[in-house]
Amino acid sequence: MSARATAAVAALCLSVATVQAHHAIAGIYDGARPLTFNGVIAAFHFVNPHPFVEFDVPGDGGRPERWRGEMDNRFELVGVGMTADTLRPGDRIVLTGSAARDGGRSVYVRSLERPADGLLYEQVGNSPRVRSPRR
Repeated sequence: MSARATAAVAALCLSVATVQAHHAIAGIYDGARPLTFNGVIAAFHFVNPHPFVEFDVPGDGGRPERWRGEMDNRFELVGVGMTADTLRPGDRIVLTGSAARDGGRSVYVRSLERPADGLLYEQVGNSPRVRSPRR
């Protein structure tokens, strides 16, 4: 096999592995177990491959519990208008997500609303959608 053909086969194998790894989300989060939270954003990490939001909700005894909400890939979030400044610490949110299969404090975000201005992030099928804030 020529060097060019070998390189093409290697590239194809890597691209298939990347697609399969991305769809491992179903292996980490249980779509049949939705959780809904009213919380406050502690931090928004606009990173590759998947941005995530850390948020606090009231826990036992009134002490806050820190949760992590994983979002769609950064490239697609940029495509629908999200930036590193879209979500800020202190923002009050209503978040619905798929529970982590391991029982940890992590969810895959299906919707995130900021009632103060109407921002709505939704995961629709395999794509994100954002409704811009009211002005």
